[in-house]
Amino acid sequence: MAEENDAPMKSASAWGQALAAVALVGALSGGFWVLAKTSAAESEPKPATCSGGETPAPKGKRLTGARLCEALNRPDLAALLGTPTETAKTASGSDSSIGKIATPQAQVEFETYTVTLSATYDGLPVAGSEGLLGSYARPQKVLGRPGVLYSTRTISISFRLDGGDADSGPGVPARALSVAQDPKDRGGSVDVTLWRADGAVPDDAVLLRVAERVLQTLPGWTSRG
Repeated sequence: MAEENDAPMKSASAWGQALAAVALVGALSGGFWVLAKTSAAESEPKPATCSGGETPAPKGKRLTGARLCEALNRPDLAALLGTPTETAKTASGSDSSIGKIATPQAQVEFETYTVTLSATYDGLPVAGSEGLLGSYARPQKVLGRPGVLYSTRTISISFRLDGGDADSGPGVPARALSVAQDPKDRGGSVDVTLWRADGAVPDDAVLLRVAERVLQTLPGWTSRG
């Protein structure tokens, strides 16, 4: 009699163990899926955030590297460049000067393009400056303001492994756009420069598209007159 009662108990125990095993496998599978999803999300590159530069200046004041970087490092910048799947690798702003002339600037680097946005407070008008910027310079009105579209080059710097002096020379070709800081062109400019990592000459249409979107977001841009 004891043997007859024991058989159903063993059967129930076996079924219980089987169900527990299935539940354990399901739980482990779910855990691995969550872990894999989390790892994949963590491994995806995140867009660079602005670094360097001073605290953004109040509205109406001179632009700073931080303010320029804030304007340039916009979420749709890669799309404006025609490379929507790329993510910004670096983004920075700096507050430099040439003598007493303030020249704050910002730079955002992607896999294909690097873009810089700078301001020059030299008191000089932009109109007519194409004669000083080479044979490929031409007037280009932007957002109703005088501008000049011209060619330039980056500077290539190489460092010696033995600790000797670094070598510098011409880098890749770049296209730049200089735009008057105010509609009446009373002095000073804002410049957008674009170059490609592969050394190809950037398309002017890309440069103009970026400039028109970025410049109008600068503090006080529409009110400067």
